[in-house]
Amino acid sequence: MSNDQKLRCALALRIESSGSTVMLAKYDHASQYESHGGSSADETTLYGGRDKSYADAVAAVVSNDPPGGLAESGTLGGFKVVQSDQHQVVYGADSDGICLAVITGLGYPSRVAIQMLQELYSTFMSKVGGEVTTAPENGLSRKAKTLMADACKKYDDLNKVDKAASLVNKVDVVKTQMQSNISDMLKNTEKAEDLAEKSDQLNEQASVFKKKSTDLRKQMAWKNLKMTLLLGGLVLIILIVILAPLIKRARNKD
Repeated sequence: MSNDQKLRCALALRIESSGSTVMLAKYDHASQYESHGGSSADETTLYGGRDKSYADAVAAVVSNDPPGGLAESGTLGGFKVVQSDQHQVVYGADSDGICLAVITGLGYPSRVAIQMLQELYSTFMSKVGGEVTTAPENGLSRKAKTLMADACKKYDDLNKVDKAASLVNKVDVVKTQMQSNISDMLKNTEKAEDLAEKSDQLNEQASVFKKKSTDLRKQMAWKNLKMTLLLGGLVLIILIVILAPLIKRARNKD
């Protein structure tokens, strides 16, 4: 599902008894629109790549699939949601055929769009309600611009109007922080494992060095002993060689 939660534009239409529509007012909230097969700034490719303006595209959607189960007079109802590959149109109408619609990204919650339309309907009818049944094509855009702009600005930030979206965003922040903490912990664990491995290697090297030192010390002690015995034997032989004639001569004199 798309993560596009942008609010595009708001529109007001009159559904005639013949089924045709009259665009009463429209407000382009976004300065640019993603397009399907065309330039993002090209209005003719605004909605789903159709060769129409966004207003004509919405008028066609409403004409082809009018709001169902229209509400009582003075209230907006019969809401419908029609999606393209990139956008969605959320719209509803009252019992007199006055229809309000909004274009949003696919990630924008339809329940919030409906809430916006209900609120916008109240202010719209309060200001221009007396003219909606007779106004010509695009005849109320100037008068309704401010109230449509205010509604779009208010509902553009989901965190301010949708508690669920705000909670989801907070959960996402916590989730991201937890993932970061876990990543740091894993890195620290890897470092600790590396240190433990290096420590084991040093301990092993120290053990080998100690063993070699002990063996070398034993070898040196054995060499020293052999040298001492050799020197002692040599001294004994020298003494025998020197003393033997003297002892023999002393015996001959006796």
